[in-house]
Amino acid sequence: MENTRKSFSSVFIYSALVVGILVIIGAIFPAKFGEITGVISTWVTKTFGWYYMLLYTVILGFCVFLLFSPIGKLKLGKPTDKPEFHTVSWLAMLFSAGMGIGLVFYGSSEPISHFLSPPTADPETKEAMAQAFRSSFIDYGFHPWAVYGVVALGLAYSQFRKGENGLISRTLRPVLGDRVDGPIGVIVDVLAVFATIIGVAVSLGVGAIQINGGLNYLFGVPNNAVVQGIIIAVVTVLFLYSAWSGLSKGIQYLSNLNMFLAALLLIVIFIVGPTVLILNMMTSGTGDYLNSLIFNSLDVAPLNEQKAEWLQSWTIYYWGWWMSWSPFVGIFIARISKGRSIREFVIAVLGVPVVVSIIWFSAFGMTGIDTGQSHNEIFKMPPETQLFGIFNELPFGFILSIIALALIASFFITSADSATFVLGMQTAYGTLNPSGFIKIVWGVALAAIAYVLLLAGGDTGLDALQSAAIISALPFSFVVILMMISLYKDGNKERKHLGLSLQPKRHIQSQDRD
Repeated sequence: MENTRKSFSSVFIYSALVVGILVIIGAIFPAKFGEITGVISTWVTKTFGWYYMLLYTVILGFCVFLLFSPIGKLKLGKPTDKPEFHTVSWLAMLFSAGMGIGLVFYGSSEPISHFLSPPTADPETKEAMAQAFRSSFIDYGFHPWAVYGVVALGLAYSQFRKGENGLISRTLRPVLGDRVDGPIGVIVDVLAVFATIIGVAVSLGVGAIQINGGLNYLFGVPNNAVVQGIIIAVVTVLFLYSAWSGLSKGIQYLSNLNMFLAALLLIVIFIVGPTVLILNMMTSGTGDYLNSLIFNSLDVAPLNEQKAEWLQSWTIYYWGWWMSWSPFVGIFIARISKGRSIREFVIAVLGVPVVVSIIWFSAFGMTGIDTGQSHNEIFKMPPETQLFGIFNELPFGFILSIIALALIASFFITSADSATFVLGMQTAYGTLNPSGFIKIVWGVALAAIAYVLLLAGGDTGLDALQSAAIISALPFSFVVILMMISLYKDGNKERKHLGLSLQPKRHIQSQDRD
């Protein structure tokens, strides 16, 4: 018990101290803070771009290996454990926690940006359009979900099958031994908490900006930090109530609402948008994505300056951002995946969210590009208002904009709600049920951080925070490597002990012995 209290206080104090210092510096010296973090993040993307590309490819390959390995038969829990959530709700929570606001914010704006500034093609050409969708699929496809999956698998396996506490440091016991109970474990957990806070604060800031952009476009509401502060305050009250109500009630209901609103919006866009063109580009773009997956997973364009610059601005930048999000998403989806087999988990994580992302970007991206070609002013809009400008040119545009605002707010609440739960776990020694008080403390802190950074310089503050996310991702990437090694080492040991193989008869016999 003494070690428990010690670990709790260390992780909480150190992570709060680091975040507090950065927020104060960012609030007092926003321009300098943004400049310094921008320089460091640029250095990271240029120096370690090859490392990120190679690492993500290895992580994806490891997930595919688990899918076909006998290790995939192992359950994330005891043999008698059953899934806590219904499959539909489970998939909804997976998706909401992993992408949420990003899909709404970038669903149209990213393909449009790639169409106007493609990796290698001439702008606004047919080849540029093809590259726009292939690039969007890469950024939101298998790679980020593979990282989320590896982190979640390591946590769920060590916690539910091996009886460890729900801390990322404890997943490394097969490699580091009892050293995870000391200072090394505290460092690992502080990195996870820091990355979670940074990644979620970026999401909250982006969500507030887009809600403000929509209200400004639709109703003429001023687009400034004061209004964004009011938005954050209102949403904070809502997600704190959700956090207080508990995981099974609040997050599950909101995740189901997210899926309903997202499905409704997607169906309407398919109907009122260029339906045939959407379906054609979705099919062709998926083939292009899969056909070039290995090459684009490893291509850092050393001999193509245009693509190299594009990669640093988009793919490598995303790789760093997703890595910083992986502790948050990984911890959360590990918590809701008890009772699932490793194989079932990998299929779900690499399947459903990726398919939905491809459909989403096809529908919103193609509609955005097609509408922008007829109404060129859309191409000149900032990303936060682009979606509403597109809706304005479609049938039922005002209704679509209202649904989009509701969806952004719902994703906003779900992300923040999930984050308070994860932070509560990480600073309460991995408990599966952190107290409402702890979740509220972290919820208020997240809202305060997001708003302080908005006050610190608007977009500059967010840019600085995003740069910090990339910087924090680099040390945490080494933790992810150790998590893969630990999971394989422990899983393979247990596979041998149970006699699991790909042969059905041996599998049946092993279950009898078990």
